[in-house]
Amino acid sequence: MTNSSPSQHLFADVLARVLKACAALVEDEALPAGLDLSRIVVEPPKDAAHGDMATNAAMVLAKDAKTKPRDLAERIVTKLRADDLVENAEIAGPGFINLTLKLQVWSNVLRDLLREGEGYGRSAAGAGEKVNVEYVSANPTGPMHVGHCRGAVFGDALASLLSFAGYDVTREYYINDAGAQVDVLARSAFLRYREALGENIGEIPEGLYPGDYLKPVGQALADEHGDKLLRAPEAEWLPIVRAIAIAMMMEMIRGDLDALNIRHEMFFSERSLIEGGMDRVAATIDFLRQKGDVYEGRLPPPKGAPVEDYEDREQTLFRATAYGDDVDRPLKKSDGGYTYFASDIAYHKTKFDRGFLNMVDVWGADHGGYIKRVQAAIKAVTAGKATLDVKIVQLVKLLRNGEPVKMSKRAGDFVTLREVVDEVGSDAVRFMMLFRKNDAVLDFDLAKVIEQSKDNPVFYVQYGHARGFSIFRNAREVFPDLPETDAARRDFLGAAAMERLSDPAELGLLRRLALYPRTVEAAAVAHEPHRIAFYLYDLASEFHALWTKGRDLPHLRFIINNDAQITRARLALVQGVVAVLASGLAVLGVHAPTEMR
Repeated sequence: MTNSSPSQHLFADVLARVLKACAALVEDEALPAGLDLSRIVVEPPKDAAHGDMATNAAMVLAKDAKTKPRDLAERIVTKLRADDLVENAEIAGPGFINLTLKLQVWSNVLRDLLREGEGYGRSAAGAGEKVNVEYVSANPTGPMHVGHCRGAVFGDALASLLSFAGYDVTREYYINDAGAQVDVLARSAFLRYREALGENIGEIPEGLYPGDYLKPVGQALADEHGDKLLRAPEAEWLPIVRAIAIAMMMEMIRGDLDALNIRHEMFFSERSLIEGGMDRVAATIDFLRQKGDVYEGRLPPPKGAPVEDYEDREQTLFRATAYGDDVDRPLKKSDGGYTYFASDIAYHKTKFDRGFLNMVDVWGADHGGYIKRVQAAIKAVTAGKATLDVKIVQLVKLLRNGEPVKMSKRAGDFVTLREVVDEVGSDAVRFMMLFRKNDAVLDFDLAKVIEQSKDNPVFYVQYGHARGFSIFRNAREVFPDLPETDAARRDFLGAAAMERLSDPAELGLLRRLALYPRTVEAAAVAHEPHRIAFYLYDLASEFHALWTKGRDLPHLRFIINNDAQITRARLALVQGVVAVLASGLAVLGVHAPTEMR
């Protein structure tokens, strides 16, 4: 039976022991009471030759303890050397402490992994805290393109990561259905409606959406309304056409996202903020005005580059500078309508009203300048109780064998997400969109991501998982009763003599497996799912290297026909590797195949 509840991982265990050593020094009066221990960390050393783990305890406590870091390190090291997990503790540089752990520690990590199964790496760090992750939120004006794809994958993987780390996550999509762009959509769809009725519409006028994807909208309008809308003034047909066009575009977008196995729990309509009998934007402005955060005034002319929303007039302004922004921000346009920013404040206030104190927004590269004002607004409407982390996803350069890919005829002026998924598959798209930090430009080469080589990370990681199952199939010559199912196989291998795993490459793999729970927690706290992709590639690389080493050195092969004990121990190691690869790939939304074709 799988134990999916999180348990304390090795790095947390060692940190607890370092803190215990410091507490013992307080009891000995070698350290003053009341020191801030929260800055102490335990992490892998930069150079594996320096040991298994390193701690900064002496470095961060020395100043408050009024002593030299190396002197304090000497006292901490004396305590740690007496710990039953620690083989050796040494001081490095100005006062860092390097720890070498006893060999049985690594065997115990593997035993814990086999016992916990899919629960290994799962964390309680989030403590059930509610988190709202809003991502994609593309204007409902057409199919999704490659740029949307990266934000969609990033947001979805981040939501899965946070959930795995113990947070209560809601995946949200904000439908921008109240701005000028949806009126342009409606006029573009009306043109296709005329076309569906047999009119020759000629070239699509500048400023309208030219893609063929609006033809089905025009046909749907013709089927439902006949030629009736042709005789109506724009004020009558615009809302009718807009509603149908938005509904059909959102259906298309959901289909595009479904191709990547991305689903949202919440779709929030911008139009709902001002419709339905309550103007929540006005209510939010009134709320801020009562707090003294909204006033009528003039903005000074912008310095340097022009500001898109600057108008030299008396206007309604949010006091953004009181919350860390560079200038105060307009909330109403000269025609009396709300600025996009005003709607955004009201929208984020609804998140707070729904109980979210922890919000993450995933935005495109062109929205970087918008971050400060929205974070300022959230401080204002939540009295500082809520936080917003905005993750910017940079551009995707779509290539084929190093050459830029031509635009899509169907979309009109971009390559659609669906075209890319259809060509290379969702696994390649998802993994490669995460195999680079979100704020770095990504080169996505359609030819490279389907290569079967070490240079293709998604293949290399999936091949690692499949290779493990190939080893299991071959091992049944030695162990005919090796179970097929995961849980039964873990039970069967859990009794292996894991202390037989003593080669440096085997120990290196065990250390890598021990790092997984810490990687999950750190990636979740930093909102950086790419760390999981990087980790999986490193784990797969070490696993493939060990397999290759066994080909050259027969005594290191996973299956030794005349030594059942070492074979069972190495199969336990393989089980640990495939379990963690499957877990990490699941977080990223990528399949873990048991064989490669």
